[in-house]
Amino acid sequence: MKHPGIYLIGLTGGIACGKSTVLAMLAALGARTIDADRVTHRLQQPGTPVYQAIVNAFGPQIVTTPGGPIDRRKLGAIVFNDPAALKRLEAIVHPAVRAEIRQFLDEVASAGKYATRLRPVERPIVVIDAIKLIESGWADECDQVWVVTCPPEQQIERLMTTRGMSLAEAQARVAAQPPQESRFSRAHVIIDNGGSQAQTRAQVEAAWQRALIASHGA
Repeated sequence: MKHPGIYLIGLTGGIACGKSTVLAMLAALGARTIDADRVTHRLQQPGTPVYQAIVNAFGPQIVTTPGGPIDRRKLGAIVFNDPAALKRLEAIVHPAVRAEIRQFLDEVASAGKYATRLRPVERPIVVIDAIKLIESGWADECDQVWVVTCPPEQQIERLMTTRGMSLAEAQARVAAQPPQESRFSRAHVIIDNGGSQAQTRAQVEAAWQRALIASHGA
């Protein structure tokens, strides 16, 4: 066990590949889950140290109103077209997100045993959803790494449909990330989310059953 008291699954994949969909399925099956992107959003709220550091680094033009929320599209337009700017943002955000996730893991481990929908387990199964799971080093701490994938054209279509991006914006977001295949060598499980939700759920449930067995024997 890399984290005593819990069995840790790292969930990752490219933007708009459907990690949140898979995370929700795992939560319904009984996993304790944490979404690094949601943590990031919370830490970037006005009044937080992370918020102030981002505004200081990128200027007041990235906020909606003076002292108001960060306009994520404006910030995204800056960092996803400038690798140096993206690294600067990550240097501000990632340590704070990492600390929050580690606190969550400690709290779950301290709580001890729990029951899933299907069976009791001696160690909680925790899932971290993080797009930078591998790059940030979290994958090295995980008992399993799951990668969610789908065709690039679906990524672009989903970004345009669900986030209101233009074609150029969506293409830039996808192009700014490593190729999906680059994650496969670290994967214990690959979930193909290019089909129907029922097909995705079947893959998730099968992999979950294997994870339950692994966590019990770990």
